[in-house]
Amino acid sequence: MRELLAAGRRRVREVLVADGMDPSALVTEILDLAAGARVPVRRVTRARLDAAAATDAPQGVVARAEALTEADLDDLVRTVAGRTPFLLALDGVTDPHNLGALLRTAECAGATGAVLPRHRAVHITPTVAKTAAGAIEHLPLAVVPGLPAALNHLRKAGVWTVGLDQDARQSVYDLELGAEPVALVLGAEGSGLSRLVLQRCDVAVHIPQRGSLPSLNVSAAGAVACFELARRRA
Repeated sequence: MRELLAAGRRRVREVLVADGMDPSALVTEILDLAAGARVPVRRVTRARLDAAAATDAPQGVVARAEALTEADLDDLVRTVAGRTPFLLALDGVTDPHNLGALLRTAECAGATGAVLPRHRAVHITPTVAKTAAGAIEHLPLAVVPGLPAALNHLRKAGVWTVGLDQDARQSVYDLELGAEPVALVLGAEGSGLSRLVLQRCDVAVHIPQRGSLPSLNVSAAGAVACFELARRRA
């Protein structure tokens, strides 16, 4: 919620605070931000606050805000304030905790946007928002009818697409990458990238592993790849 108020991208109608709660430093900061933005703060019973919350353990404070606005894919391929596109594209990620973790990682690595398919994938839910820890307030999200077509669109716009696939021959650490626009494409839990999506990627890379387990969780793999691309872009 701190990032919701700090980013100021969408209107917050009111903030609810549990009556009699001893506020933490974070809650105090939230209340200060609300006051600075002239957002009404209302004290309610704990039971009423829990009923208004869409997640477990709301930590004594809940905000009522406008819905998150979807970005247009064409907006994501533009260079803004000197930042060339660094996108995260997800092919059928269905676990909200994985999506939230990926969005948080991407934002921390300097990504400028994310692309999600409309069907057979999780979208922004309260669990995703909580796991993302405020990333959705800073990272524009485009929801597209189909990822293969979206990747074609990105290619025509000059965005280089890099698919993460454990069977790829090239290592992500050998990727030659400058500051050109790029999109990192990650697949679904278990099944990875679909055939059509993999075919649409300009290059496929894998993460070398040294242990006995066959693969990384998608959010862990995404973290490794996001920061490796960010390092090379720097």
